[in-house]
Amino acid sequence: MTGTYLQVATALVVVVGLIMVFGILVRKRQGKTSMLTVLAYQSFGQRKGIAAMKIGSEILLIGVTSTDLKLLKTLDENELEPEVQKEVSDKLQKLRNMKKLLNEQ
Repeated sequence: MTGTYLQVATALVVVVGLIMVFGILVRKRQGKTSMLTVLAYQSFGQRKGIAAMKIGSEILLIGVTSTDLKLLKTLDENELEPEVQKEVSDKLQKLRNMKKLLNEQ
């Protein structure tokens, strides 16, 4: 009787182990073949927002509502970077100016 329980337990461990190994392999394979990446999502309320998605070297801005998806703008990855760098440097400069004003007071 104990031998039967031991065989059933061993078989169960082997089956669960095979399922886990198969799941890990499938997950690794899916990660490498993904062409679509969600860069950012900004919500504007329940089921409303804007998503920035990257497909290849293009960045798509998509408006999302509860009933519809609309392409708002398509950007090339290379054309976005200078704009982002300028925006970040402008914000940093504003923060430096605010810090300077606070230190003077």
